[in-house]
Amino acid sequence: MRLILASASPRRAEILRDAGIAFDVLAVDVDETPRPGESAEAMCRRLAEAKARAAVSRVGLLTGPVIIVAADTTVEIDGEILGKPASPDAARQMLRTLSGRTHRVLTALALARLPDGATRSDLESTAVRFAPLSAREIDDYIATSEPLDKAGAYAIQGRAGCFIERIDGCYFNVVGLPLANLYRHLKELGWAPSGG
Repeated sequence: MRLILASASPRRAEILRDAGIAFDVLAVDVDETPRPGESAEAMCRRLAEAKARAAVSRVGLLTGPVIIVAADTTVEIDGEILGKPASPDAARQMLRTLSGRTHRVLTALALARLPDGATRSDLESTAVRFAPLSAREIDDYIATSEPLDKAGAYAIQGRAGCFIERIDGCYFNVVGLPLANLYRHLKELGWAPSGG
């Protein structure tokens, strides 16, 4: 059964490759703007489902069984959604907000099996504790450009790993794809690893 990742994220692709899961990439484009009053959970679910629908509409003519995998990840602290920073100043403000505190990383999954249209969806939450950061540490980190395309302005698998005191939950969720959760849903939809 063919697997299609509806994401251009190199981090999600790397998680799947490292787990030995074969897949194809189909990047989709959806408006990721939060709606007024929308919770982080609701936004993640809505965006993952929109990405899955966009991918399904593009692969509808493919033959043979296919599972579409879509995901959306965001960072939330005190009810505030921290998406990808629009500028270095926005990244600086996000990192100040996270400094010395615990926040949540949420990833929604949306899977669709074709041609029968069976679906699965889920939401994973991981608590992440940041060490207190000095202004110099924040400025030096922003200078690397790593925070500029990451939700919450950091990458746990990159240089920001030095700032993470602990996590409670799935590490891969913080990177962008809750692997064990995804694996369970893939098996429920009839997918099996190569040779399995």
